Amino acid sequence: MSQTSVLYDVPGPRALARNRILSIVTIAVVVALAALIVYRLGVTGNLSANKWQIFGYGAIWTQILQALWATLSAFLVAAVGALALGFILAIGRLSDHSWVRIPVTVVVEVLRAIPVLILMMLLYYALPGLGVRMDPFWAVVIALIAYNGSVLSEVIRSGVESLPRGQSEAGYAIGLRKTGVMQLILLPQAIRSMLPVIIAQLVVTLKDTALGSIITYNELLYLAKLMGSQLNYGTPYIPVTIVIGGVYILTCVLLSYLATVAQKRISANPKVQGTTEVEAKPVGNAGNVTDTELILVQQSDVLELEEDERQKAKHDKAEAQRQIDLRKKDDGDRL
Repeated sequence: MSQTSVLYDVPGPRALARNRILSIVTIAVVVALAALIVYRLGVTGNLSANKWQIFGYGAIWTQILQALWATLSAFLVAAVGALALGFILAIGRLSDHSWVRIPVTVVVEVLRAIPVLILMMLLYYALPGLGVRMDPFWAVVIALIAYNGSVLSEVIRSGVESLPRGQSEAGYAIGLRKTGVMQLILLPQAIRSMLPVIIAQLVVTLKDTALGSIITYNELLYLAKLMGSQLNYGTPYIPVTIVIGGVYILTCVLLSYLATVAQKRISANPKVQGTTEVEAKPVGNAGNVTDTELILVQQSDVLELEEDERQKAKHDKAEAQRQIDLRKKDDGDRL
């Protein structure tokens, strides 16, 4: 049996033919749906020049860029604040002192349970009843920080707790206190292992800035609603949605790309690479090593370790028997 068929059966002629048919049917369905959408857009007049004429003015694109900057500025401040709050709450959740851990746990669970939109509305509409007026920008930012910070705290905490216990024990063995163990050993590894989840949550934070339109924050979605309600251009809601949606997609893709580049640079840094031979081996397609080959290598390593254990036990048994024979011989000589 070849290595490529260890985990699954190689598809036969019938399976290959069935897979080809399913692929062709899937592509045909997708093309048909796309054609239907274009047809409906044309029939309803959403492809007419009148509804797209609004994007021919430079002032409109200036407003779009201003709204994009409002979205990005709220996201940047919220992302930094959420990461900072996430670290603080995660450290509190990992505290050995119950008087710290329990209140922090309650705060995290409460912030995670309240929807972001409700937090924004409470900050913007409820606080004036208490004599406190808040700018829409800060209402959006504080709400995003509170919610996403609580979520990131659980991400960081789970990353720390997923590490082997020997990591912290090794730190304590060389004289580090818990602060040093957390700062120098656990948190760096937890952040690297949970970086994809952190990136995904930051993308969610970027998209959640659109909720600020409910409280009149002048970001992309708020501008889209204003542009779509223009009667002079036939209320072009669908063209505006397509354009503004494309801006959101490009922004999220760019954010994911930058985060992926940062992750690769961190992983390539020799200061943070693993020191063991197993950690240094490339995994997956990066080093032309398949999962099956990796499993076989790991299995062979396990077998070698088991054989070493058996040889060691056999040697220890023989040594113990030799010691017993020597003692018997000494006792016989004394008699």
